[in-house]
Amino acid sequence: MRIPAAIALLFGAAAILTAAESDFHIPFEKYTLKNGMRVVLSRDNAVPVIAVYLIYDVGARSEEMGRTGFAHLFEHMMFEGSANVKKGEHFKYVQSNGGTMNGSTHPDYTDFYETLPSNKLGLALWLESDRMRSLAITPENLKNQQEAVKQEKRLSFDNQAYNTAIFDSWPALIYGNFQNSHSLIGSFEDLNAASVDDVAKFFRTYYAPNNAVLTIAGDFQVADAKKMVEQYFGDIPSQPAAKRPDLTEPARTEGKTETVPDPHARVPGIVIGWPAAKRHSQEWYALGMLDAVLTGGESCRIQLDLVKGKQSVIQFQAGLGWPFESFNDFKDPGLYGAFLLYKPTFQAQQIVDQVQEEIDRIAKDGVDDKELNRVKSVLRFGKVTGLQSSMERAKLLGQYELLDGKPEMVDQDFTNLFTVTSEQMQAAAKKYLTAARRDVMVIQPAPPAPNGGNK
Repeated sequence: MRIPAAIALLFGAAAILTAAESDFHIPFEKYTLKNGMRVVLSRDNAVPVIAVYLIYDVGARSEEMGRTGFAHLFEHMMFEGSANVKKGEHFKYVQSNGGTMNGSTHPDYTDFYETLPSNKLGLALWLESDRMRSLAITPENLKNQQEAVKQEKRLSFDNQAYNTAIFDSWPALIYGNFQNSHSLIGSFEDLNAASVDDVAKFFRTYYAPNNAVLTIAGDFQVADAKKMVEQYFGDIPSQPAAKRPDLTEPARTEGKTETVPDPHARVPGIVIGWPAAKRHSQEWYALGMLDAVLTGGESCRIQLDLVKGKQSVIQFQAGLGWPFESFNDFKDPGLYGAFLLYKPTFQAQQIVDQVQEEIDRIAKDGVDDKELNRVKSVLRFGKVTGLQSSMERAKLLGQYELLDGKPEMVDQDFTNLFTVTSEQMQAAAKKYLTAARRDVMVIQPAPPAPNGGNK
């Protein structure tokens, strides 16, 4: 990944900027139902498509010790049927009407979404409201999805190169607070121990209208959309506010290094991370632009100097919040992370030193105008391609409302990022991306476990 997905997504748009960056604006209207559900509407009648995006204020960092994996389990449970929608019918209704749909689990939220022809807005709202008010939580459904999640973990994580190290070992290395450090997927032991009562309580607490944001973007009439939202969601009762976990990290004076064997890896990899600046701070924007200098596009520094120049790195990914969050949904505390696969003829410490040299060069010399303008052009191109999608606009507005209570921060973040100067990038590199503050995880190819590594 040359352009971090988080950057490309955030700075996509429907047209190239021809005026000052401060002119950037995604129009929206925001209001709240009596039951506490927040609604964001963003109308664009360019194409006859609507996107419905429902985001819940619950993610892996909401989970209690001994109850890990519940957020991810519910991503699956939400498709098991409800009072008026049988198991599997959610997919059938959407796909048979020419739409697409999905859901995903994150550290700080879980989301569900549909893209449909604009005359099917009512269908999407009905489907989402029915499972919010009457999800079928039964012993059979729970057992089915416990097994489905475990099978997903086996296939997509335990038996895939690098994934177990990144999703299980990396959080435990970089964070000291359990809320931040446990696996996004959860453990088999916690999944097996989950009861119907446990799951029902989790659902009542977090999958309530007052713990959700509904965003609609695309081709619709505002008055009609408001009427349908009230019709389908207005009478769903609210629940007592969920207790929010303390995400504060213990103070640290130095970084840590760990080596993780991986029987599925064919070439070594390395993950490097630094605790990052606070969300929406000036230093946060500077780190975002610095990341683009390092990893954005075919002319970025890592590509030119490590992949083509030293020929040490094979491929790389990086970004604010990597790998669990992104620029736009980066929530404190977070990090700047990079993942690099490198040639076995090099040592892990050599790769760490090469990356640090690139960062230290920015800290010492800054970035000249030519390079900075190139980077901004790359991000502007992302603006052209990203937000042409109604769904991407819906996601951004919903995420900013959930995390900040301000969908307009989409506009402000774009403006602030593009005002970053070379001097600000220098200062951020010196303060945050130092050798003393970094954590390093080396992923080394290893022989298969005696039992084949299966659980």
